[in-house]
Amino acid sequence: MRFSPALWRPWAASVIVLPGLRNRKVVAQRNAAELDVMAVAGSLVAAALGAVRRAAAPGMSTLALDEIAESVIRAGGGVPSFLGYHGYPATICSSVNDRVVHGIPSASEILAPGDLVSIDCGAIVDGWHGDAAVTFGVGALSPANEALSQVTKAAMEAGIAAMRPGNRLTDVSYAIEQATRSAELRYGRRFGIVEGYGGHGIGRHMHMDPFLPNEGPPRRGPLLAPGSVLAIEPMLTLGSTKTVILGDQWTVATADGSRAAHWEHSVAVTEDEPRILTL
Repeated sequence: MRFSPALWRPWAASVIVLPGLRNRKVVAQRNAAELDVMAVAGSLVAAALGAVRRAAAPGMSTLALDEIAESVIRAGGGVPSFLGYHGYPATICSSVNDRVVHGIPSASEILAPGDLVSIDCGAIVDGWHGDAAVTFGVGALSPANEALSQVTKAAMEAGIAAMRPGNRLTDVSYAIEQATRSAELRYGRRFGIVEGYGGHGIGRHMHMDPFLPNEGPPRRGPLLAPGSVLAIEPMLTLGSTKTVILGDQWTVATADGSRAAHWEHSVAVTEDEPRILTL
């Protein structure tokens, strides 16, 4: 789950000053034990997403998928982090076809063959959060929708690869954008990077500073250091970059009705390879 920067609230500061370095800040670092607990929360998120993906079939309601996700998280000793968050009424966000994010599961929303489904999910274990999202098809997808999902996933993976000590926040943004633009050349079509939405810091709270744009110039913002954690989550469309909020005041849909995809992992910087906490 994510919000545009205008909707964020200062739940906790997560950018700190590096000792001895004036005007150089670093995304807040978690120690090894804290990262391990975040990985436990993340594993519950991954398990819930896997269970939802396996269950999704024509005739299944998105509310039934929500019930599956909640059961998996609670059975693993976690608490759904979305449920009740600023009044949000469910464990997952289920965003189908032209919905980008924050779709509310419903008994009346029935999946059909060819639907493009994005599921976003969060869990809390011992006060630490995990947050991830996947996109998949109900049965076979059209070539364009399959490409959209795969390009969004690849953009996320490019962002993850940029989670290196000494990089800055927007090096991740730049990697996401460049992966998207490279895919446009390969596929010979445009992919819209959704405006106003992006990733975020995560730890004791689900949404923490800094906001992570999905595009922009590199080498700006706070430094990444071992233990820094970000939720990396590109959201791409087959059309417009602009969105509208529907009447439920939660669901974000593409302004032009084009299909959207959303992939996300919570990721920590280490001395070596980035550590994905939501596997």
